[in-house]
Amino acid sequence: MTTPSTESPMTDQSDQPVRILVAKPGLDGHDRGAKVMARAFRDAGFEVIYTGLFQTPEMIANAALQEDVDVVGLSILSGAHMSLFPAIMTALANVGRADALVIAGGTIPAADVTKLKELGVAEIFGPGTRLQDAIEFVRQHTGAMSEAARDAS
Repeated sequence: MTTPSTESPMTDQSDQPVRILVAKPGLDGHDRGAKVMARAFRDAGFEVIYTGLFQTPEMIANAALQEDVDVVGLSILSGAHMSLFPAIMTALANVGRADALVIAGGTIPAADVTKLKELGVAEIFGPGTRLQDAIEFVRQHTGAMSEAARDAS
């Protein structure tokens, strides 16, 4: 008989839970997708900090610093991604958090994806993306392993 594991099911290489900041930049008032993603990340074992609506780039960067997150997830539906995301990447660098993995989701045209990736956004998850795909991307890019993978090693 095995004893139940007390480990978090989602940890990085230092066995600390992966911390994700989910943020809604700008004046975009639609947050259902961000809340769905936050819950999916939480259910996958990540520690999730949700900033709420109407966040400025500086507010997002300061939250990333204060919360010591591994990942910054941006959700946008307003179409202002080409204005806000560069400002967010600059703000993250200004507070010393250029090391955070930045991912984004929302209605971002395919023509803008390459430009955003050149800015340092690691991945864009558009409408219809499976939640598991975003979770797996974070696992792969933070060194996090699932409990099954840990048990097998």
